[in-house]
Amino acid sequence: MASIAAACRLSSRAVTRQLRRDVQSRGYRSSRANLAAQNFTMPALSPTMTEGNIATWKVKEGDSFVAGDVLLEIETDKASMDVEAQDDGIVAKIIKGDGEKGIPVGARIGVLAESGDDISSLEIPAEESAQAEAPKKQESPKEQQPVKQAEAKEESAEPVAETAAPSHKSTREYPLLPSVAHLIHEHGIAASDVDKIKRTGPKNQLLKGDILAHLGQISKAYPKELAGRVEKLSHLDLSNIKIAPPKEAPKKAAPAPAPEAPVVQDIQVALPISMAAALEVQARIQKKLGIHLPLSTFIARASDFANDDLPRSKNAKPSQDELFDDILGLNTISSSYGVRGNFLPQITALPHTAMATVPRVRTVKQDVDVLDFLTGKVRSTAPKRIPATPLPGPAATTNIFSVSVPEGDERQGRVFLERVKEILEDEPGSLVL
Repeated sequence: MASIAAACRLSSRAVTRQLRRDVQSRGYRSSRANLAAQNFTMPALSPTMTEGNIATWKVKEGDSFVAGDVLLEIETDKASMDVEAQDDGIVAKIIKGDGEKGIPVGARIGVLAESGDDISSLEIPAEESAQAEAPKKQESPKEQQPVKQAEAKEESAEPVAETAAPSHKSTREYPLLPSVAHLIHEHGIAASDVDKIKRTGPKNQLLKGDILAHLGQISKAYPKELAGRVEKLSHLDLSNIKIAPPKEAPKKAAPAPAPEAPVVQDIQVALPISMAAALEVQARIQKKLGIHLPLSTFIARASDFANDDLPRSKNAKPSQDELFDDILGLNTISSSYGVRGNFLPQITALPHTAMATVPRVRTVKQDVDVLDFLTGKVRSTAPKRIPATPLPGPAATTNIFSVSVPEGDERQGRVFLERVKEILEDEPGSLVL
């Protein structure tokens, strides 16, 4: 049983160390695992993040937290994100308070302790960036010169000798990229060997190609060649580009002549109308009332009645109300009756040759003188002709009524004249009521 318990403790310790190593590689923690108090650095929330701003701390000094709690809110130039705790612990000290801006990734912003620790008795660890810079300052100028000479020799040597004997230990300025950390853990590369790998990324950053070159999966010089190719292609060569001559403005086409409106020709519509009935009514009014109504009054009133409710003209345009009703589906636009006209007939009398004439012979008696009778000078009297006079009848009272209408509206003019004829011949008495 004791051996089983010991094996369980060893496995749990191994898992804990592995988790702490993962968290450390992601930038959430940069201190060794055997310290009770650990530095809490500015995390890299994206591969391109170099610095960030602290918006607000969600915890205070001395507060306890568990894994998953939000510790603080960080702002970048792109977004605002919450930073969650990876393990249980206590906030020992806050180095960078609310509103701090321009904090580089990896800089210490606070100190965290493990759950159950006494904060008052803990020793605050120093910032790791200061510890890493101290050995560099202690190097003598004599030692730096051989290092520079060795680097110059390595650059001119073959790619195999370039990474076989690294001349210095690289310091880590930024947290490892997720792809780089995955390769390191997948191939079991020790942390001490990671710092010895030659870096070709911007600002001395370790790239995935550097790990693959270290493992021998790609050429040693490939990362450098790729970086040079990208640098060369990043600048666009415009030396062989010629400016195109300006295009000529398109010529304006001559405006098309306006279509001429078709000329609508007028047509004369005529109808013979008898005025005998109107003359009889005129005579009765003159005899009984002593009022003389001219025939023009009868014709004007008959025309006024005949202009009501005429057929629609084919050339007429629909009104706005009719168009709106047509949109609603009422179908009020049609050729039915319902339009008032403005016709005024022109009257032409029939020629005199058409009037019936009958010559009349009248005998005129002359007084006989007695002297002439006695002397035998009495002359015989011949019948005397009197000039012919027109007899009353249809031929004497019929006139030609005509109206001028546009071509295509003959039906409208014909209906008007037929109504005038009906009123003047059949019921002229209704015009004086």
